[in-house]
Amino acid sequence: MENCKEKTNGTKSVVDVDDNIIRELIYKSQEAKEFAYCPYSKFRVGAAILTPNGTIFTGCNVENACYNLGICAERVAISKAVSEGHRSFRAIAIASDLNEQIISPCGGCRQFMREFGTNWSVYLTKPDGSYLPMSVEELLPVSFGPGDLKGRKE
Repeated sequence: MENCKEKTNGTKSVVDVDDNIIRELIYKSQEAKEFAYCPYSKFRVGAAILTPNGTIFTGCNVENACYNLGICAERVAISKAVSEGHRSFRAIAIASDLNEQIISPCGGCRQFMREFGTNWSVYLTKPDGSYLPMSVEELLPVSFGPGDLKGRKE
């Protein structure tokens, strides 16, 4: 995608995304939040993920009366993209109703993102549109991924 380029930040390689695309991702993540099904926690979360070809997939959290069967917005967005054939991502924006702090993904979502690489951007946002950019590697340092499982004995 012409509006995204890789940059090196120390030893980490992260994706630099055009400001207009970042704003669009944040807007779409805020829109997705409106569809959240969260009757138990009342905590709405939305996510918007960007593929290398510029396609954006959104997701919202979906809770369940059996709490551990709920699914986070980030995993919904990634799963939608994967179900459409995408396995590579450039960026994801995550939104919530938290005004005093940015939204941060849970540990499970961090590992789910890591499954698809470490050098893509994550935008942790507030409802006013402000954000903190990070890479997946920064969110989940010293992680393991698909390549680390090769050669394991079953």
